[in-house]
Amino acid sequence: MSNIVFTRIDDRLIHGQVMTSWVKHTQANMISIVDNEVANDPFISRVLKMAVPSEVKVDIYNTEQAIEALTLKVQNSNRIIILAKHPKTIYSLIKNGVDIENVNVGGMGARPGRKSIYKNISASQEEKEIFKEILSLGKKVYMQIVPDDKKVDIEKYL
Repeated sequence: MSNIVFTRIDDRLIHGQVMTSWVKHTQANMISIVDNEVANDPFISRVLKMAVPSEVKVDIYNTEQAIEALTLKVQNSNRIIILAKHPKTIYSLIKNGVDIENVNVGGMGARPGRKSIYKNISASQEEKEIFKEILSLGKKVYMQIVPDDKKVDIEKYL
């Protein structure tokens, strides 16, 4: 779907930076959250949808549903932001035909098994390998917290 205007990996999914900065910057009118756990949790799904202004539509998918929805060749005026918590989710979307050219890494927090790679961004060895796989497919992967920050190519941090 050529309507994808921004793809971001962020543990928090929807939060202030996404809503105030990236939605405005991309002029998005739709957010597609791709996360298997969130898709199966009606309470968290409702909370995330309530955090978005009414003029922005939110769809929440598991990975399989997202592949189906985001590969449909539908002509419409939607400008879609894809949000996922994990690099492997984005890799799966790309490998299954979702038209993603650029991947923004904006918030992967510290936790067991992850090491800091840049500012507040941490990644496990497995996640670093997945980023390398995404790069090998000719996609651009960069770190940028908010639109005013400089884009930092992730490759030299892997």
